[in-house]
Amino acid sequence: MVNDSIADMLTRIRNAQTARHETVTLETSIMKKSIAQILLDEGYISAFEEVDAGKNKNLVISLKYVNKSKVITGLKRVSKPGRRIYAGAQDLPKVLGGLGIVIVSTSKGVMTDREARKLGIGGEVLAYVW
Repeated sequence: MVNDSIADMLTRIRNAQTARHETVTLETSIMKKSIAQILLDEGYISAFEEVDAGKNKNLVISLKYVNKSKVITGLKRVSKPGRRIYAGAQDLPKVLGGLGIVIVSTSKGVMTDREARKLGIGGEVLAYVW
């Protein structure tokens, strides 16, 4: 049993890219699909799809490489079940001076830090991606 499914997702992606795998398979959830959609929109992964696996559904993420080097150089879980980290719209952190993204869970859904700043809303800081 996994207590922190988002941290598990990020760790699986990080490990698969280090091992040069083409895809990563994990159990699906609405939050994981939202995070995968953000990674796809920002160009960090090439695709993702939901696949039936008996009773459950799995999320298959296709990883992206450029010139045999991984596109995602870093993933870090910020807010954890034991310690939640929240930030207002003006206090949202920037990763590598704006080169990376911050994934934020807001009242309007899961989005990047740029979108949250544009809408003027804050929320729970889930992860950094660079």
